[in-house]
Amino acid sequence: MSLRKQTPSDFLKQIIGRPVVVKLNSGVDYRGVLACLDGYMNIAIEQTEEYVNGQLKNKYGDAFLRGNNGCSSQNRKLWSVC
Repeated sequence: MSLRKQTPSDFLKQIIGRPVVVKLNSGVDYRGVLACLDGYMNIAIEQTEEYVNGQLKNKYGDAFLRGNNGCSSQNRKLWSVC
């Protein structure tokens, strides 16, 4: 039995298509389905909802979040990084 270490990139590729929460440095949260991301941590989310201070403010079909704006991302069930 061998244990293979998983890189963050490998993990993120596995959760494409799953619900995520992206928390920006500004404190705004975006919740939706992870569509794709790149090496700069730019993130595309579908079925996006914007939350400010825990309250729903807007709904968007698709959203693109620049990687330099994010503080953390989390799969609603699996992980959290900051």
